[in-house]
Amino acid sequence: MPHHALEITLTRPLHPAELDTICRSMSLAASHDTTRLMALVPAKTPHRAAHRLHRRLKDRLPIDVITTHYPDASGHVLLNVGLPPAAHTALQTTALRTGQEPGRLLERAVHRALAEHTDQEVKRLEREVRRLLTHTNPAHLLAAMGHALTQDTQGPTP
Repeated sequence: MPHHALEITLTRPLHPAELDTICRSMSLAASHDTTRLMALVPAKTPHRAAHRLHRRLKDRLPIDVITTHYPDASGHVLLNVGLPPAAHTALQTTALRTGQEPGRLLERAVHRALAEHTDQEVKRLEREVRRLLTHTNPAHLLAAMGHALTQDTQGPTP
């Protein structure tokens, strides 16, 4: 049976004792701040693996989202989201009203939110570049950006 790499995003960092307890029952790798965990789950499909992991851990960890760590052949990442009861009911109601599947509605909402975030980020960067261009010429800005992009990304330089 294949194993699927899943990432668990938590709603809060785990205390060391919580992490030790959960790691005694299954193998997990934690991020440095213990807000994300990685697990290998045996299952026939990524969907089943995520469902199995969520069912196993939902009462033991503050799970926000479980995702497949690697995109599938179509470039998609599976999201397993545990919605609060009120949100689940609202999603079901909207799905019935519109004649769509709840998963498809959620997928479209996520795509819209990501597209909006991308648009906002592009606009923010454009404003920043325009602000920078008021204080320097394009050739100097381009040289500085090239230099910054080729430097070690350990943090801002003084």
